[in-house]
Amino acid sequence: MRWRRLRLRRDALLTLLLGATLGLLLYAQHDGTALTTTSAPRAPGRAASRATLGPRAFQAADPDTDAAPPAYEGDTPPPPTATGPFDFGRYLRAKDQRRFPLLINQPHKCRGEGAPGGPPDLLIAVKSVAADFERRQAVRQTWGAEGRVRGALVRRVFLLGVPRGAGAEGAGTQMHWHALLHAESRVYADILLWAFDDTFFNLTLKEIHFLSWASAFCPEVRFVFKGDADVFVHVGNLLEFLETRDPGQDLLAGDVIVQARPIRVRASKYYIPEAVYGLAAYPAYAGGGGFVLSGATLRRLAGACAQVELFPIDDVFLGMCLQRLRLTPEPHPAFRTFGIPQPSAAPHLRTFDPCFYRELVVVHGLSAADIWLMWHLLHGPHGPACARPQPAAAGPFRWDS
Repeated sequence: MRWRRLRLRRDALLTLLLGATLGLLLYAQHDGTALTTTSAPRAPGRAASRATLGPRAFQAADPDTDAAPPAYEGDTPPPPTATGPFDFGRYLRAKDQRRFPLLINQPHKCRGEGAPGGPPDLLIAVKSVAADFERRQAVRQTWGAEGRVRGALVRRVFLLGVPRGAGAEGAGTQMHWHALLHAESRVYADILLWAFDDTFFNLTLKEIHFLSWASAFCPEVRFVFKGDADVFVHVGNLLEFLETRDPGQDLLAGDVIVQARPIRVRASKYYIPEAVYGLAAYPAYAGGGGFVLSGATLRRLAGACAQVELFPIDDVFLGMCLQRLRLTPEPHPAFRTFGIPQPSAAPHLRTFDPCFYRELVVVHGLSAADIWLMWHLLHGPHGPACARPQPAAAGPFRWDS
């Protein structure tokens, strides 16, 4: 009997020990999963945003290992209409077609007539699509408003192509879009419309046509900000950064990415076959969500891009044009084209807190309502109630609220 009691006691102790071990393993696994799911999400190939003056580096592979550098993931959101499988055969056949008529122009945007005060100090150029009137209105009523900001004259244009399929769906649909855009242009005088289809892979055509237009119609512009319609821009901070810069010298500043490699997976939106681009990595480029360039660089880029073979990803294409000019884009920590990550030092703050936005220049990926709300939170009569009376300095730059 005594031997049986000892055996039962031993079995009970072993059961308790195994149960405790299993519980610890389950707890550790659950804790690791929680850490993974609550941290800021990150797309493959994207480095987390950091307050650093260096570029967003996609490091090259270690020669002693088989690891490859992260692949390119663009920062431009998908177009509102589905693009479907990309037909590279058709693209290669039509890629040399790079001149399309300008259907709606704003010839006086940067000149005396219709633009009192002379040439603008800052021209804001926003990529848009015909159906996205709500975002255009949000930009017009907030950060993209024309007029004087910190003593600088600011002007604005929206860059559009023809809605995809408008011609194929019949003349009635095409005339409908044309009538709406012409009416919008008469009211706001800020629409530029070209005769190419407005698709994701035609964003490169917007680049070259805008550069050509600005060189012809805004030859004396000092600086140009170019970005997407879903970004929030603190124009005051941007102009303060530009106060010490010479518009006659080369400048292209933004969220700079280096050593991004092409994606070779056919299922990806950013798939690029080796026949189109055979090198292992792209040249350095600024994220297309928003960047600023000087008038001198704009004019030089217009000439360089006219000589560079078209490429279906617009921000990489501009990097190729910069490479031809032997210019290096300048990284700036206040351009957040991948959004704002949750700060480890202040986990109680939401990333949509105006205290983050008041010391930045560009934040990408906001809805029209977000843009409107953030603008009014920052520019209301009392401003945001932040812990610090003034934002912290970012490197050598000084920001005002």
